Amino acid sequence: MRLLIAFIFLSFAGAVQAQHPVTFLNRQDALDVRMGLNRYPVLTSSYNNIKSQVDAWLGKDVDVPYPKDPAGGYTHDRHKANYILMFNAGLLYNITGDRRYATLVKDILLKYAVLNPALSKHPQATSSSPGHIFWQALNDANWLVYAGIAYDLVHNSLTSAERKRIEEGAFKPEVDYLTKDLASWFDLIHNHGVWACAGVGIVGIATDNKDYVDMALYGTKKDGKSGFLAQLDGLFSPDGYYTEGPYYVRYAILPYYLFANALHRSRPTLGIFRHRDSILRKALLAGLQQTNLDGTFFPLNDALKEKDYTTNELVTAVDIAWDVYGRDSALLYVAGKQNQVLLSRGGASIAKEMATSKKMPEAYPYRSIEYTDGVKGDEGGISLLRAGAGNELTTLIYKYSAHGLSHGHYDKLNFNLFDKGNEIISDYGSVRFIGVEQKYGGRYLPENTKYASQTIAHNTLVVDENSHFNGKEEIGEKHHSDKVFSDISRKAVQVVAAKEENAYSGVKMNRTLYLLDLPGGQRLVADLFRVKSAAKHQYDLPFHYKGHLISAGTKYEAFTRQQQALGEKNGYQFLWKEAQANVNDTLAQLTFLNGRTYYSISSLIRGKASLFFTRSGAGDPNFNLRSEPSYIIRQQADNATFVNVVEIHGKFDPVAEFSSGAYSAVKQIKLITDTEAYTVAEIMIGGKRLLIAQANADVKAGTRHQLPDVGNWQGPYAVWYDGKQL
Repeated sequence: MRLLIAFIFLSFAGAVQAQHPVTFLNRQDALDVRMGLNRYPVLTSSYNNIKSQVDAWLGKDVDVPYPKDPAGGYTHDRHKANYILMFNAGLLYNITGDRRYATLVKDILLKYAVLNPALSKHPQATSSSPGHIFWQALNDANWLVYAGIAYDLVHNSLTSAERKRIEEGAFKPEVDYLTKDLASWFDLIHNHGVWACAGVGIVGIATDNKDYVDMALYGTKKDGKSGFLAQLDGLFSPDGYYTEGPYYVRYAILPYYLFANALHRSRPTLGIFRHRDSILRKALLAGLQQTNLDGTFFPLNDALKEKDYTTNELVTAVDIAWDVYGRDSALLYVAGKQNQVLLSRGGASIAKEMATSKKMPEAYPYRSIEYTDGVKGDEGGISLLRAGAGNELTTLIYKYSAHGLSHGHYDKLNFNLFDKGNEIISDYGSVRFIGVEQKYGGRYLPENTKYASQTIAHNTLVVDENSHFNGKEEIGEKHHSDKVFSDISRKAVQVVAAKEENAYSGVKMNRTLYLLDLPGGQRLVADLFRVKSAAKHQYDLPFHYKGHLISAGTKYEAFTRQQQALGEKNGYQFLWKEAQANVNDTLAQLTFLNGRTYYSISSLIRGKASLFFTRSGAGDPNFNLRSEPSYIIRQQADNATFVNVVEIHGKFDPVAEFSSGAYSAVKQIKLITDTEAYTVAEIMIGGKRLLIAQANADVKAGTRHQLPDVGNWQGPYAVWYDGKQL
């Protein structure tokens, strides 16, 4: 009987031990990776790359320094390198069985078990959520995610005494700090909160600590008002749009997928990947649709323009999504561009597909698509209008969303234009040099809030030189723009209309953008921006463009000897006034060259207006800003309607020294009708008439409209070109 009890006890103990690893992969997954190493080239190269990096540290003492530096400094980068080293070494231990890798992880974790209990507020901390190991708690959460997985990967190689030292010394001080001292931060519905939940939750799974996992899932109070499930419910719209924008879904997608993957394996009954109609799959695909031809994420809100879908975050999400959601040719295309995979079941599977597929996808399936914003999808959104295909793709981005939390910008009804992979009508993004210690420790620079997030840094209307909502996040978060109507179903005409009535007291704004693919290959954006107010205001409508100025259709005074800033506050203090033109009742035009294509902005000027040629960099003694041009139309009015056309035309060949189609074809713009009921614009392109008519009041799809000298149509808009309705 005693032998039977002993056998049962040993069997149970073995079963418990066999649960590890579980957070990232299990023993069978590791075997699958090992079996594919010499068969699938991308898997092999990914493995060899990691192995060479980790092998360089075998038998060496890894420094675990006392934290003192901001991002870009030695101690910051060393701790970041340490958690990646531990993660990779843990993977290699499971794939190869070589205990030297497990020993490497153990030795580093034991050093953290000594260091972490002695830490307090980081000396370079500047935020309300300071870190211990790093300058901000967010990076401490990053450490927990990877260190937790690494611990799980080597769990079975450790003695019970070693586990206790690591769990109580390395992990507990960090978990307690995030969930107790920074409880309000941990419970925040924000990308920081996603990382915090993932870190604590993964450590909980790795250490078999149910309390940790429950806090991660349901918040520090375990009431479900915060925690990972609340993060899934609170940061995405029903169609997968992430409220902070595409750049930050790129960042948050990694902890979302890593923790979900750990839960999928350890708590399968939770059905985490099916949660909210598979919201994580929608989020990944929505994020990928919000990229340019080169894979860079569109710079909405705070964003660094260099980030693309080859980053580690997207490699992780793509490979896990392939594993849990199944084969997807769009993901296969992205994986081909990434040219690396995780050492995991999903990574091995996608590497096999890449090696055995008879034909890899030739392009990502970009398409015109609209996303709502807000938990219920009722807080505005964004529209991506696309024309053309392949390298000739044109993408018009119209943003009429909610604010976007702390990373949001004050840019209601803003638009950006990409063409042939180039940014044409641009957004500054954010002012930050990640990893550059000399630039404020890699943190957001002061110009980020003072310029980049201000309304004048975007392509939308500024009233009286004040930003939307007075540049106050707490006000902006209470409001959102609303879509009025849209139609993205047709090739020749795509249109979106949206309104904003809260950005300025007593001022109502309505903007309709048309992406037109006209017969003969002419492609252009028509922009009808109506603003109404009972009082007179100064209206500034900027166009930030990328390219070299070729010509301007109006005479201007260039300030070549002495320049001054355009204004004194709300971002204006950062714009040099390089030239100015005063115009009256005319067609103003500006042509610039970007790459090998010409672009022209043609503007209807009714009454008096001033045109400013500006460039960022004023009021910037530390040279933190990029030097970028913009073109600003200024008018004094109560009610006003701006009609602008952005035209894509011509070709420049610097090799053959040949230029064609370098002049704008837009010869005239008229407002035929502009009332509460209708706006009708006439645009003469060469000798052909483009007529755009839209309803301003009754925008129901079934309503029929008729105007003298215009015609009749059904629905909220109609477009005629050369006498034919498109």
